[in-house]
Amino acid sequence: MTRIVFMGAGSVEFTKNLLSDLLAMEFADSTTIVLHDIDAERLETATAMARWMVAKLGVGTAIEAHVDRRAAIDGADYVINEIAVGGYAATRIDFDVPARFGVRQTIADTLGIGGIFRALRTIPVMVSLGEDLAELAPSSLLINYTNPMSMIPRAVYEGSPFKRVVGVCHSVRDTQARLAALVGVPVDEIAFQTAGVNHQAFVLRFEHRGENLYPRLDAAIAADPSLERTVRVAMYQAFGHFPTESSEHGSEYLPWFLHRDDQIAQHRIPVGVYLEWCEENLDTYAEAKRALAAGEGVEIEATSELASEIIHSIETGMPRVLHANVRNGGLITNLPDDACVEVPCLVDRAGVQPTRVGDLPPQLAALNRTFLNVGELTLRAALERRREHAYHAAMLDPNTAATLSLSEIRSLVDAMIEAHGLEF
Repeated sequence: MTRIVFMGAGSVEFTKNLLSDLLAMEFADSTTIVLHDIDAERLETATAMARWMVAKLGVGTAIEAHVDRRAAIDGADYVINEIAVGGYAATRIDFDVPARFGVRQTIADTLGIGGIFRALRTIPVMVSLGEDLAELAPSSLLINYTNPMSMIPRAVYEGSPFKRVVGVCHSVRDTQARLAALVGVPVDEIAFQTAGVNHQAFVLRFEHRGENLYPRLDAAIAADPSLERTVRVAMYQAFGHFPTESSEHGSEYLPWFLHRDDQIAQHRIPVGVYLEWCEENLDTYAEAKRALAAGEGVEIEATSELASEIIHSIETGMPRVLHANVRNGGLITNLPDDACVEVPCLVDRAGVQPTRVGDLPPQLAALNRTFLNVGELTLRAALERRREHAYHAAMLDPNTAATLSLSEIRSLVDAMIEAHGLEF
C-alpha cells in the first residue's frame, strides 16, 4: 500500500484539503494515510476528522496516527511537511520583538527578521527529519510546504544525507490565474514561463498564440488606478516582469516600503496582517473540533493541492507541469548552483523533473541573489550554530537594513535569540 505521511497534521484545514483530494483518487483504497503532530490534542482532532471523512466517502483508506515521528515515517512513500515550529507563540515573538525596535513586517515567514528566525528554529528539525528519512524511508519523496521555502529544502539536501526533497507553493499558480483574469484570456490558453526564487519568482513569458500579453496587462493597469497602488505593480514597472508574490508579502523582502509611512499608505500595505490570519486559523481549528465532536463532520471539497497532484502524477503516470522548489544545479544559470530555486517541473511516473531555464534577466537575477544571500547566511548560522552569521543575515536583509543601524541589528538579533530560547 502507498504510505503517505502528513507532518504537522494538526493544521486541520490543510489536512482536510489534502484528504479531500487524496481520498477521491483512484488509488485511495490501497493507501495508508499517516498523521503526525507533536501536539497530541491536535493530532486527535485531525485523526477524528480523517476517519470521519473516510467513512463518509466509503473508501478503504487506512488511517494511522503517531506522535512519534520515526514511527510515522517508517516505510513512507511520501512525506508532506507543513510543520510550524513553535506555533503561534513563536510567531508572536517574530512580530512583537522586532516591532519594539521599529521593524515592520506583514507575514514574517520567508525573509526579514521573522523569516530568519522561523528558519533558525525550523532548520534543525528538518535536518533531523532528513536524517531519519535517510534511515527509515530512503526512497520516499519529501514534499515541503513550510516556509521559508528557499531555505528549508536546501537545509535538508545540504544538511542531511536525504536528497529527495521538493518544495511547493501556491504563489505561481495563483499569479498565473490572476494575470489571466486581468487580460481576459483563459489561463489554460496562455504560455507562461515563470522562474526565480520562491516568493520572488517572475513571469518571464506571458503569451497567447504568439502574442505578448504584457501590453494587455499594461492597459489593464492603466484602466484601474487601484492596481498601481500595489507593491506587485510597482515591482513590475520597476523590473519589467510581473512578480509572483502578493503585495503585502513582497513588501517585506525589499528595502523601499515598510520603513516609510508614505509608502505603506500609498501601497496599502497591511502591517502585521499575518497575526490576524493566525488568529482566524485558531478559530477555524476550534470550529472543526466542535463540529467533529457534535457528529457534524467537515466539508469535503477537492482543492487540487500541489502535493496531491504530485502524488497522483507519480502514482498514475498522468503528466503534469507544476512549479516546484529544487536544488538549482544549473537550472537557472546566473544563480548559485546550491541555491533552492523555483522552476517549472514535469511530474509523471519518473518523479519530479525540473526544467532548465537558463539565465534570468540580469536585474531579476541580481534581486534574487540579494534574497538568496540572506538565506545562505541563515543556513550557515543554523547548520554551524554560529551567532555571527545570524547577525550577518539580518544585516544583509533588505527591510531590516533599511530600518536599523548595525548596532541596532545586533541588539535585535540578540533579543530574538533570547526570546526564542535558541542556543548559539
